[in-house]
Amino acid sequence: MKRVRLTISPPEDYLPPAYRRLTLESSALSAVRIVNWNVADPPVGFLLWVQGDYRQLETGFEDVPNVREVELFPNGDGTAYCFLAAERPTAARALFENFTREDVLTVPPVECHDDGSSTFTLVGTDAAIQAAVEGIPDAVGVTVEAVGAGPVGVDDAVRSLSPRQREAARAGLRVGYYDVPREATIADVAAELACGRATAAEHLQKAEANLFRALLDS
Repeated sequence: MKRVRLTISPPEDYLPPAYRRLTLESSALSAVRIVNWNVADPPVGFLLWVQGDYRQLETGFEDVPNVREVELFPNGDGTAYCFLAAERPTAARALFENFTREDVLTVPPVECHDDGSSTFTLVGTDAAIQAAVEGIPDAVGVTVEAVGAGPVGVDDAVRSLSPRQREAARAGLRVGYYDVPREATIADVAAELACGRATAAEHLQKAEANLFRALLDS
């Protein structure tokens, strides 16, 4: 048995509308994790752990197609569990089922990033994990973050970042945004990333929040 930690980056049109709302379209949440799921039979159900202004989710899915039910369970510390049920499976179900085949288990949580990518750990036999990785559609980007037989959790704070957050943090280091005293501004980071200042600021804020959470909560 071994474990492999992967980040998959599907094209935007491959993502279910509810997932897009939670990631690409949400600036209110600093972290989204899938902690349990049932995709065997409709309605498809997911239990999420979310951090941030989660109250926006109470009405945030009213215009999202294929959402059957949303219910929040606040934890009282700026986080909440969110039960999300869909009316019917989406095209992404085949991708999800690819990681629940025989001799392969997906270890919760699945970390959902603000660029639409997700990071998770597989545990299984060498042959089954290889088949799962090979079963990822060509249109879906995949990065192998770690391979081995050691711990299956997030054992490196950097791995708690989405690819875009990681890129933003590295850009900040390159231009001197994290130097003491600070040698660069958000505008400099945005120029390095070829994006708007608000986008650069959001990526940096979420990267910093995830890094501190991974370091201090471990």
